[in-house]
Amino acid sequence: MADTTLHIENAVNETCPWSGKPIAADSLTLYRGEVVGFCNPGCRDKFEAAINHFEKAIADRDVPLIAKGID
Repeated sequence: MADTTLHIENAVNETCPWSGKPIAADSLTLYRGEVVGFCNPGCRDKFEAAINHFEKAIADRDVPLIAKGID
């Protein structure tokens, strides 16, 4: 089984993109295959929610109109 633990030393950033504070080892996530760090789990979760929101919006936009029932 592969080690899926994220490590702070692999993070592409040193400061939280939301707060500007230093990143924490318990607040890491993967984005496009890279480790991204946040200052706390709340900021990490806010980032993941934003990504999910935009991914859904893009997917919904890319659905052909006929599939949406619109001619």
